[in-house]
Amino acid sequence: MKVTAEKNEKVANMIFASIYPLYWNRLKKHGRTKEEFHQVIEWLTGFDEKKIQSLIEEKVTFRTFFEKAKIHPNAHMIKGVVCGYRIEEIEDEFELYRQCRYLEKLIDELAKGRKMEKILREERK
Repeated sequence: MKVTAEKNEKVANMIFASIYPLYWNRLKKHGRTKEEFHQVIEWLTGFDEKKIQSLIEEKVTFRTFFEKAKIHPNAHMIKGVVCGYRIEEIEDEFELYRQCRYLEKLIDELAKGRKMEKILREERK
């Protein structure tokens, strides 16, 4: 599927605090811990647990959330399909949308029981 400007804008304006509990409930059902959940968010964005909580309390949009983030240099290694979108084919003009899909892909992998060392991608030497 192709990302549209409208779709990008819709995701950009979603409130992170409204989506966070949906992610967490999914992971909890699959036996994952909040520490693992936050570890994945921190790997991708650089936000520690305290910062995640303050962003939730501020009710920031995904746009603000990702503008404040320091995206991990290996995030480009996150590939695959999420919600019908192939991450590596999302155009550069929709970087925010791609970053949201990165987060969803990491959460998917965590929920499916993938090992943390595989989820937190590292360059092969």
